[in-house]
Amino acid sequence: MPGRMVVIFGASYMLWIVFAASQAFKMETTPESRSLAQIGDSVSLTCSTTGSFPKDPEIHFSGPLEAGKPVIVKCLVPDVYPFDRLEIDLWKGDHHMKSQAFVEDVERKSLETKSVEVTFTPIIEDTGKALVCRARLHIDEIDSVPKERETTKELQVYISPQNTVISVNPSTRLQEGGSVTMTCSSEGLPAPQIFWSKKLDNENLQPLSDNATLTLIAMRMEYSGIYVCEGVNLIGKHRSEVELVVQEKPFTVEISPGPQIAAQIGDSVVLTCGVTDCEFPSFSWETQIDSPLRENVRSEGTKSTLTLSRVSFANERSYLCTVTCGHKKQKKGIHVKLYSFPSDPEIEMSGPLVNGSPVTVSCKVPNVYPFDRLEIELLKGETILENKNFSEGEDGQSLETKSLEMTFIPTTEDTGKVLVCRAKLHIDEMEFEPKQRQSTQTLYVNVAPRDITVLVSPSSILEEGSFVTMTCSSDGLPAPKILWSRKLNNGALQPLSENATLTLISTTMEDSGIYVCDGINQAGISRKEVELIIQVAPEDIKLTAFPSESVKEGDTVIISCTCGNVPETWIILKKKAETGDTVLKSIDGAYTIRKAQLEDAGVYECESKNEIGSKLKSLTLDVKGRENNRDYFSPELLVLYCVSSLIIPAIGMIIYFARKANMKGSYSLVEAQKSKV
Repeated sequence: MPGRMVVIFGASYMLWIVFAASQAFKMETTPESRSLAQIGDSVSLTCSTTGSFPKDPEIHFSGPLEAGKPVIVKCLVPDVYPFDRLEIDLWKGDHHMKSQAFVEDVERKSLETKSVEVTFTPIIEDTGKALVCRARLHIDEIDSVPKERETTKELQVYISPQNTVISVNPSTRLQEGGSVTMTCSSEGLPAPQIFWSKKLDNENLQPLSDNATLTLIAMRMEYSGIYVCEGVNLIGKHRSEVELVVQEKPFTVEISPGPQIAAQIGDSVVLTCGVTDCEFPSFSWETQIDSPLRENVRSEGTKSTLTLSRVSFANERSYLCTVTCGHKKQKKGIHVKLYSFPSDPEIEMSGPLVNGSPVTVSCKVPNVYPFDRLEIELLKGETILENKNFSEGEDGQSLETKSLEMTFIPTTEDTGKVLVCRAKLHIDEMEFEPKQRQSTQTLYVNVAPRDITVLVSPSSILEEGSFVTMTCSSDGLPAPKILWSRKLNNGALQPLSENATLTLISTTMEDSGIYVCDGINQAGISRKEVELIIQVAPEDIKLTAFPSESVKEGDTVIISCTCGNVPETWIILKKKAETGDTVLKSIDGAYTIRKAQLEDAGVYECESKNEIGSKLKSLTLDVKGRENNRDYFSPELLVLYCVSSLIIPAIGMIIYFARKANMKGSYSLVEAQKSKV
């Protein structure tokens, strides 16, 4: 019995120690701590404990779960013992977030609350997932104590209100008596509730409605102000504001021709300012830099006009019309922009169009502004020959004349084609007409006079008193004009006729001379000359011997023949002899005998001849020998004399043939005449 009592009291002692270790740890024994037992009997001792793992874990969040914002989740296990045997796991769905075992001093005997914290950022996809906090108490030797507890919480992720938007119909600016409907929407999870309010002067909010739509009717001036729409849910709130302006019923101001007018420099412009819904308005005009304009302003009733006479660069600005109606004012502006494009382009040629000759064509656009927007095109038919823009390097406030020039070589095929000069003023932002001007010119290509011919009938050499017709013709475009003139001795021309045919009815010697035919058109001039010779039969022939018809041997004698009445006459000098006449070489009808010999004596004859007729005259030359020198001729001189007598006639014939060729334009031994003077 004493041995059994030791065992009983030993167990009781141990349980008591455990009980004493913690006031929160409760233990009950059955029977009570002191019990009497008869030796040899069986005794049953029962020990039970409570409070070592009494509750499921608790899950706490640092705040509501808002998408995109970090949150702290805490898993808490209360009143656990022995806590050095505790392990906590935290799961989000299938994702293990954290695991922690608590290893602490085992000597400390108390009930403890242990926890695990995890920070994570929820996303909207986390909604519906299970957050599980699982606690395990590793006490395998105590079967009666629950060894595992867990708590599950379904996640609900929220979105704070955002994108709060207000739509206003019809407008935020309203007239008295009108109505307005304002609709507000806000995004969030859960769906935000809408609250309308209005800001007071002290910045406090006056609640108006908790509907998404706020309608105000029969608006008054005091309805003006800032209206606030706020979207609110469990997470937060978001607001948007709109300002309503309620105005008195306004009068209307209209300015014409419009907010902008394009005016051509030099023109007059009338600006009109008109009012409706105001019975007694007052008007004033001004510019941005000028004081109020009073000149050229006329106001009557509900209309006022400002007249700008002969606008210039000083008028290119904005004009403002101010209308006062009671205590209200309205302003309307109009901007005057200037341009100058007064006339069609001008086409100029450097000269008439002549086939094959270069010509420069100029296309001028006068008094243009702004010239940096100008483009000029030159076309022949539909083909662009040249174009030019003046946008590069051009600037300035002035009227300019701009031109495009090009050189081309016209041909007869160009006749009838149309040359087009087209000017464009590229100012699309200004409304005016025309923005394009053009001029045309039909090409007519001239051909200079050519192939000029003169026909003389019956001949260019005539007898005095004859009838003669000279006809001139020339090719060219346009058909050349024919001008007849006569060349005077000083080289000047004496005009005679503008007819193609020049007729002389009864010619005289004074009509002899050079006649000139000119073929003239715009492309040039061509000229042809013809010589007209009017002749009479030779008369007044004079044949003389100088110094005398009787000379001494060795003297020099000059035999001269002249015909006074006919300038163009052939003079033929010859020496008569029984064996045949000898033609003498004469110069201007004069034949010189140097150192006359006896055989030079004889009959000399002069024939004056032209195409009309001829006349003869003769003289006898007497050569007297020297008495003291009868043997004058040596054999050598005799031979020289004989040879000379053959050479001189030959030379005379050659000269005659040459002169005849000069007169008739040909040389013929058969038809050759005597020498011509």
